Amino acid sequence: MPTLPIFAHPLQAASALTPSRVAIPRPSAAESGDLLLPAKGRDRIWELSPNLHCSVVGTCLSTGDLRQLFAKLDDPDARTASDHVLHGRAVRAAGQKEVAGKLLNKLLDKRHDIAIKRFAKARTAAEVRALWQEALERGDIPGAYWAVLSHPATDGPLVQEVYGEVHMLSHLVGMSNRADIARLRHLEQEFGVRDDRIARQEERLQQIGAERDALARRVAELEQAARRLATVPAPAAPAEDEALRRRLADEQARSALLAERLAAQDEAVARLTGRAERAEGQATALRDEIAALEAALDGPAAGPAEATGPAPELQGRTLLYVGGRPKQVEQLRALTARFGGVLLSHDGGVEDSPTLLPGLVSQADVAFFPVDCVSHHAAGQVKRLCREAEKPFVPLRTASLASFAAAVGTMGCAAAAE
Repeated sequence: MPTLPIFAHPLQAASALTPSRVAIPRPSAAESGDLLLPAKGRDRIWELSPNLHCSVVGTCLSTGDLRQLFAKLDDPDARTASDHVLHGRAVRAAGQKEVAGKLLNKLLDKRHDIAIKRFAKARTAAEVRALWQEALERGDIPGAYWAVLSHPATDGPLVQEVYGEVHMLSHLVGMSNRADIARLRHLEQEFGVRDDRIARQEERLQQIGAERDALARRVAELEQAARRLATVPAPAAPAEDEALRRRLADEQARSALLAERLAAQDEAVARLTGRAERAEGQATALRDEIAALEAALDGPAAGPAEATGPAPELQGRTLLYVGGRPKQVEQLRALTARFGGVLLSHDGGVEDSPTLLPGLVSQADVAFFPVDCVSHHAAGQVKRLCREAEKPFVPLRTASLASFAAAVGTMGCAAAAE
């Protein structure tokens, strides 16, 4: 999936805040009176300002695209180089009118042909801006970004506007995914430790089972011998009989002890299996939430094999979010607006009065609250008010942006099905 650009160095981000598009700037739409687009065709990648190359490569092409490109150029480590190294090579190639730059430009046009054709209908910078806003609302970022920057009617102010929106989206994705990705990696490490422990337990259980079977066979042999002795007249050596009986009792006691140890091992394995299943469920939920957030931000730009589903459409619905982290509310509100809805918020009684909740529930179509970041009293009050008003409420697994995006995505899909 194409990723939004995240600058590796603060100076790089600072120099890119006011990118110029080409060496010879075009007049803006206001200066030219929205004249028809010039006679020249679309710009090629090397004709854009070098400040734009990093964001174009990072936003409009995936790492797989870059590996295929450099493999076609017979780059010896195209399959083994790191993602960062490939990105740097592509950015350098973008500024040169050489074979690599031409192939890079051709790859961009091929990947985003649909968006380029849609933007080709525009004749003025204002029309290009309108098409960009539509694509931004749909989450169709990569194709629209390349189509705008290479369009002959795009002027300097529009370049700065589009670049700034893409740049800020990269920060939004980075902040929301960082904590979830860290938790996912921690769970994967726990899975490795758990698998090793279970493997050792299973090996030990097999050994204990083999010992128990051997003891059971030995006990059976001794019992048969004891029965044979019982049918035979008392031997002349009673001391030998007594030793045999003591030996049988010892073997029976050892068999009972092994049976208890085996039962304890079975119980331990059952507990480990339950913990593993719960951890796997949590990891699956994290993956689904991250995929939902990426789908909501990237939208239809991802390929058929990568897309997880379309961005939800709230169609003007009003959502209520109770609890959570205060600093994240604005991100939730911006994401809801992108989906076409309105977000009301209440901190669950920390700063906001609990008496405001009935009025907020009456205004909302559905209520959300993160179970890990809301008081029991506030959660219970939201449930009660929603049941009385016959309105749905959705408990969220965590207070992360990804959990909210996944829940809204499910609600949007259900609304579309109705």
